[in-house]
Amino acid sequence: MQWETMLYTASTWVLPVLIAITLHEAAHGFVAHRLGDDTAYRLGRVTFNPLKHIDLFGTILMPAVLLFVRSPVLFGYAKPVPVNFYALRHPRRDMVLVALAGPGINMALAIAAALLFHLVTYLPSEAAQWVGQNLRNALLINVILAVFNMLPLPPLDGGRVAVGLLPNFLALPLARLEPYGMTILIAALLVLPVLGAQMGVDLNILPQLITGPVEAIIRAIVRLTGNG
Repeated sequence: MQWETMLYTASTWVLPVLIAITLHEAAHGFVAHRLGDDTAYRLGRVTFNPLKHIDLFGTILMPAVLLFVRSPVLFGYAKPVPVNFYALRHPRRDMVLVALAGPGINMALAIAAALLFHLVTYLPSEAAQWVGQNLRNALLINVILAVFNMLPLPPLDGGRVAVGLLPNFLALPLARLEPYGMTILIAALLVLPVLGAQMGVDLNILPQLITGPVEAIIRAIVRLTGNG
């Protein structure tokens, strides 16, 4: 019975997660292509095929580890879509638009999931329960992805938006953090909480940063779509 429960729960997360990360990455490539850079398009990354975007460590192993250690934040990532910002017609401005495309599509998916929830009542009861849980998870995971990716740390989308908008004396030092950004995030997720527990201090920084905005956005979407 426990395995059945676990499989059922997994089945309500797999589809929302795959759709969220696939469209997030494809949106970056699509917007880059429209703005002059065809790198992702030539590499087949502007596609709805999730296999083109899945990263073994970031999409599968890291979320599994975070679940195992009962992290308050589930974090994962797909293969970054390659973008040659110098090929864009207006590199600085277009870098911001390309970066915003991923979180933007996640917000659109979250709103779509909330709207589709109105159709659940027309389904048979067992199907309605499963579809309803998929839609709830889609709303949650897409808002989390949008908020998390807008943290102002390269290579996250928010970091690239900040680099594109800030004056050079601030943008250049921030851009230099990009090679270390993922290491900083992993340390914040896995290392800091352990150190904090040993010192008796709460160092779960990322949950504190994203929980409030995620909850506020979900409440707003639920109200706007008439689900409140």
